[in-house]
Amino acid sequence: MSEEHSEREGDSTETAAVRSDPERPDASQSSLSDVAVYLFALSRPRFWLYLAGPVLVGVVYAADARADLLTPATLALFAYFLVPANVYLYGVNDVFDADVDAENPKKDEREVRYRGQRFVPVAVAASGLGLFGVVSLTDPIAWPWLAAWGLLATAYSAPPVRFKTRPVLDSLSNGLYVLPGAAAYATVAGAQPPVWPLTGGILWTMAMHTFSAIPDVEPDREAGIATTATWLGERRTLAYCFTTWALAAAAFGMADLRAGAALSLYPLLVLGIAWSDVPVDRAYWWYPAINGVVGAGLTMWGLAQIVPPSSLV
Repeated sequence: MSEEHSEREGDSTETAAVRSDPERPDASQSSLSDVAVYLFALSRPRFWLYLAGPVLVGVVYAADARADLLTPATLALFAYFLVPANVYLYGVNDVFDADVDAENPKKDEREVRYRGQRFVPVAVAASGLGLFGVVSLTDPIAWPWLAAWGLLATAYSAPPVRFKTRPVLDSLSNGLYVLPGAAAYATVAGAQPPVWPLTGGILWTMAMHTFSAIPDVEPDREAGIATTATWLGERRTLAYCFTTWALAAAAFGMADLRAGAALSLYPLLVLGIAWSDVPVDRAYWWYPAINGVVGAGLTMWGLAQIVPPSSLV
């Protein structure tokens, strides 16, 4: 085989690799399956229920009868906040954090790294516009919650606001994860959600976000990004999470002691992590499962009030 032919074959191989690698900036010719796999990873499937779960809780606790559970509005809310909303939320984050993520080890192990692929902003914008379709199916009483979610999901990562780079505000703005549940409750009940569970939910998300930022402390500091976690440091951030999760449990307890008891698991877990040798960046990956179990328990309890288990026998 001639040297020239070898070079051509090498060029051909490299071109094929470029076309099949959706993480390359010039991956416009990537197959649809490659793009779908990339967007799937970008959407953080481990965290899908962080947005869709509150919709389930909101629907269940607002419903008076079985007919309230499955409607065009509730199905649209759940479907949108299960996948498209996550593509939008994390896509905006990845696009505007490209420089920071270049040194973030999470992007090598559990997530994907945005490298300027042209299809990503298109998919993210389309996912954001999908919110208008949901709005068209929901009661106007829910629109302020949906509008607030859209604004916070954008402003959290996008300039000029970038709440994620503003200590305390980065934590507070993560109340956005509760807003789909508030919108779902308002749509089904035709009234605004009760104050105590809403307050507890916001406090819970504040703590969850700040806890999840601990593994990013060093990459964020190296990139010059200020967050609540970089500002406080690991030990004081754990204390902040303990306090905020304890307040969340108390707020839920004001609505229902059983809910407060379930949420008290979180401050206890933080104490265990703080007093043990378990690294936070390892414990962090336990939480999707823990949150799923707690959320499922709350949802099933509420569902049992509408559809008693005895009626299924």
